[in-house]
Amino acid sequence: MTGALPPPPPGYREIPERLNIAGELIDRIEERNFGGRLAFVWDGGEMSFDQVAGRINRLAHGFAASGIEPGMPVLVRMSNCHEFAETLLALIKIGALPVLQNSLLGEEEVEYVLEHSGARAAVTLASLAEPLLNLQGKLPAGIFSARGAPAGCKPLERLIDEAPGGAFPSADTAADDPAFFVYTSGTTGRPKGIVHAHRWLIALGDANRYRIPTLPVDRAYATGEWSFISALGHNVMFPLRNGVTGVILEGRASPENVLQTVQKHRVTVMYSVATVYRRILAMEDVESRYDLTSLRGCNATGEALEAATWQEFKDRIGCEIWEHYGVSEMQMVLGQGPLQPVRPGSIGLPVPGTEVAVLDDDYNQLPDGEIGHFLIRSDNPGFFLGYHKDPGKTAEVVHDGWYHTGDLAWRDEDGFFWIAGRSDDCFKSRGIFISPYEIENVLRQHPAIAEACIVPLADAEIGNRIRAVCVLKDGTPAGDATAEDIRLDVRKRIAPYKVPHVVEFIDALPKSPVGKVLRRSLVS
Repeated sequence: MTGALPPPPPGYREIPERLNIAGELIDRIEERNFGGRLAFVWDGGEMSFDQVAGRINRLAHGFAASGIEPGMPVLVRMSNCHEFAETLLALIKIGALPVLQNSLLGEEEVEYVLEHSGARAAVTLASLAEPLLNLQGKLPAGIFSARGAPAGCKPLERLIDEAPGGAFPSADTAADDPAFFVYTSGTTGRPKGIVHAHRWLIALGDANRYRIPTLPVDRAYATGEWSFISALGHNVMFPLRNGVTGVILEGRASPENVLQTVQKHRVTVMYSVATVYRRILAMEDVESRYDLTSLRGCNATGEALEAATWQEFKDRIGCEIWEHYGVSEMQMVLGQGPLQPVRPGSIGLPVPGTEVAVLDDDYNQLPDGEIGHFLIRSDNPGFFLGYHKDPGKTAEVVHDGWYHTGDLAWRDEDGFFWIAGRSDDCFKSRGIFISPYEIENVLRQHPAIAEACIVPLADAEIGNRIRAVCVLKDGTPAGDATAEDIRLDVRKRIAPYKVPHVVEFIDALPKSPVGKVLRRSLVS
């Protein structure tokens, strides 16, 4: 099995000088004969491409008549719903700049994003409006609310109902112009405002379509909130561009409602994080309780998906998980898919047009099998324009022709890449470099373990002891006997110096809003 991939199709990643994301997605529906196809489906509703286009055009008319102007940042505080997609694309159509931030953020965090982005208006759902209403003095262009309009908000539905029905002309924007902001969740400091250009849609949309060629019957579903770039692309932008259906789960995802969504709406391609797949597999008899036969493939990103999880999911659920690697500053960089055999545990191969490398401290290419800094060539058209108002932070990660991911990785002899861990997550014990991901993969092969995380435990004698923090499957007793059984099992599988010195049990691992394990909060 080698890392050879077929060449991309003609026109791949050809980006015109003038480009507007909404123009590309909405104004070309008729040309592509998508009009009668189902664009979105959710519990209690569905909408065709023509219906979505009509609502977006009317909403753009309504926003423009209400004072939203080209270049104006507009805060979007919404959970996943068709109004979110319509708002985003109507604002981009005008040439305004949607500012996406997680809807779970509290008032202080909302205020920071509002002030940092320079947003002058906001769009929300009535159930999420309170922080914005408390800050409405900072929003001179107003607050627009869907599904109800508390005092001080303008009803979004009224803008659509009262607007003219004709097409709203998409703003004449350059491919390199800012299109939207995505704010990070701020788990390691203040949220960063990542500015994406209109060119992102073609650069990443073509890569998405190449990695997993679409089928006419596809129904795509991402479990994350669309304020995260991966979920936004895979659940909204790319399905609209490819003429396939985006499945919407309103409300916060849980293993149960994710599985119900797949079953009810016959999802064919799902995008999630490794944690969700582990939690699904921790459910007893899940494969017989839900009809998941519509799935032709699942995708995992955000953190390492171990070979053990991949194999168990394929054995029990019946389809592969295609792991891919991405960063918020771009989206998907490289990955696995149906074009090549899956190598479980690997993050796959770079998509055409994306150059990655494993380098040492002096930017020398490392031989296959050696761990080094994982870097991405920074001239990729899918990359962000920079961090808003923070050129210093931008320069920290983009320099010398490379984007510095902060991850450590290695490449095998066939060209597949493997993540060894975050550079700040790896540590030394007895002077030996410890990669948490490798040990976690072994731990999760134990039948009692649902989730596991390896962190250092400071020790004066050996530098760090290896500490395993585990979540047990239902019905497994948490005690010394279980801990010792786990240690003995691990000792059979890996080198003795990698065996955890300490095994602890907790009810749930701390996670970010996107589902990544917050390792630093476990370090004592």
